[in-house]
Amino acid sequence: MSQGYAIPADDVCISEEIKKSRFITYLGHTPGNEAARAFVQRIKSAHPDARHHCWAFVAGNPQDSQQLGFSDDGEPSGTAGKPMLSLLMGSGIGEITAVVVRYYGGIKLGTGGLVKAYGGGVQQALKQLPTQQKIPQSEYTLSCDYALLSQIESLIRLADGDILQSQFAEGVTLTLSLPRAAVDEVERKLRNLSRGELHLRAVTP
Repeated sequence: MSQGYAIPADDVCISEEIKKSRFITYLGHTPGNEAARAFVQRIKSAHPDARHHCWAFVAGNPQDSQQLGFSDDGEPSGTAGKPMLSLLMGSGIGEITAVVVRYYGGIKLGTGGLVKAYGGGVQQALKQLPTQQKIPQSEYTLSCDYALLSQIESLIRLADGDILQSQFAEGVTLTLSLPRAAVDEVERKLRNLSRGELHLRAVTP
């Protein structure tokens, strides 16, 4: 789980008409289940007159099956949310939510036509979606003497980490964020720097 994964760099919206029904597909960056549900609600509020607001999300790491969800929102079971979710999972993109808004045009599409319409909208939107890489990070605290501070700050920067907070008293206590893949190497360098005295302490969420 320490490897990075792609996430949306921006929102995407596309629209198409199929047999007089209008399908509007939205993709958004949603880190976590709450953000995913808030995104769905925002699209629903923007289209209060639409017949259906079908959605699917992969709200975390694409390998994490704990943060998945979908809804057919009144369409026949399996014709909207599931094909949308399958496409999101197949894309390998994490922290993403898809909402397809349907304004009904009076002509029934049948189950195959609905799967094609909802899945096709997400497929087209994914082709237009800009992405960026996310590297999972963990938070730690570290206490050190003032004399070592500049070397430690340099070490954290070289590991693509961030210092989130610095507390200054008799010594310095840092709260920092590190890419999980870099933690062992940083620990080793800290031990070398301090003759074994410095240790990272994990911050429990």
